[in-house]
Amino acid sequence: MIETPQGELVTGERSTRNRVARSILDHGPSTVADLAQRLGLTQAAVRRHLDTLVADDVVAPREQRVYGTRTRGRPAKAFALTDCGRDAFDQSYDTLAVDALRWIAQSVGGGEQGEAAVAAFARARMEAQAQTYRESVDAAAPADRTEALAKALTVDGYAATAKSAPGPHSGEQLCQHHCPVAHVAEQFPQLCEAETEVFSRLLGTHVQRLATIAHGDGVCTTFIPRSATQTDTSVSASTAGRNPA
Repeated sequence: MIETPQGELVTGERSTRNRVARSILDHGPSTVADLAQRLGLTQAAVRRHLDTLVADDVVAPREQRVYGTRTRGRPAKAFALTDCGRDAFDQSYDTLAVDALRWIAQSVGGGEQGEAAVAAFARARMEAQAQTYRESVDAAAPADRTEALAKALTVDGYAATAKSAPGPHSGEQLCQHHCPVAHVAEQFPQLCEAETEVFSRLLGTHVQRLATIAHGDGVCTTFIPRSATQTDTSVSASTAGRNPA
């Protein structure tokens, strides 16, 4: 079928909107200026596409989270994917996963025993997944290990990045802009906790989970201290998968 000029215009608009949504998925909550720069569009064009995505409940505006000292002026609005927007990508198996974990919890009697059974499953799952991550991290220089872990996570669909952490504390932030199991982790935080514990072991230092998609944040953010000699994992065990108070 040959598209009419009007049809071509509609198809092009839809394709560009998909690029805008995908950019937010890959990079996390983004301002109009961020999106315009990444996609080579004018800010007016980005706003037009965002208006449509907001109306379709694919993205939603939110105030940017500020780490460290807040600068003068009103912070720019950032746009993040909604649950509906994430559903459009690859979370169709969520119901099956939730049912399976609920069955595991109930099959051992529920309560604390059920929670422990789910936690054991989450740790076993992450340990198996971490084998390929360990190869990448061990092959990298100490200063590049967080970046190596981010690249390995990206291969598994987490759209991860590593960057220097702002503020007075020396370290890095590992940011996962997408989580394929976010809806499952909303009900079973043991998945986030097991993941954070694995990060701690892979990087050879305690880490602290600052935010998670499963708890409504736009990005899963983990703080990694600059020192690579610390091995105490008690901080990660107590804060994994939970937002700071």
